Amino acid sequence: MSKKKLSSTMEDYLEAIFNLEKDKKAVRVKDIAQKMDVKLPTVTSMLNTLVERGLVNHEKYEYVELTAKGKRIAKDVFHRHVVLRDFLSDILNVDAKTAEEDACKMEHAVSPVTLDRFVKFMEFVEDCPRGGSDWLQRFDEYQQHGRVDDNCLERMKNFAKRYNARIDDLESKKGRLVN
Repeated sequence: MSKKKLSSTMEDYLEAIFNLEKDKKAVRVKDIAQKMDVKLPTVTSMLNTLVERGLVNHEKYEYVELTAKGKRIAKDVFHRHVVLRDFLSDILNVDAKTAEEDACKMEHAVSPVTLDRFVKFMEFVEDCPRGGSDWLQRFDEYQQHGRVDDNCLERMKNFAKRYNARIDDLESKKGRLVN
């Protein structure tokens, strides 16, 4: 079993097999070829490489199955993909098709540390108030301690006061410009 780093293509194959296994009882070479939009010999060649690395089990003309190690890697790749896709679509408002394509490209390059930050940032965005100049500074605190409802509530109240004061200020300036 080789200890060499996996290529992004190898990771894509593992992820494809992982996703196919969720939908089908048995994964065939033709299923992978269809999902990856490649020819059967291309899949067979890659499967031989993945078998050599101990990531899949496959005999000629038989079903394809991830090994425990292959499944761990595939789950990790799939998780990175989902987190990145959701960040792009939910936070940055990238359209779904582009987010899917870009996440696929990015998932191979993102370190576990960066991915962990993405996950925590998305949780932070969902759990704590958004606004004010100190919002991103609060992300560091959130990473260390998670959601602290009392802190979030107090910050929300303070932000609401500043926000409402800003609205009042803008409305009064607008009123002076109109009159």
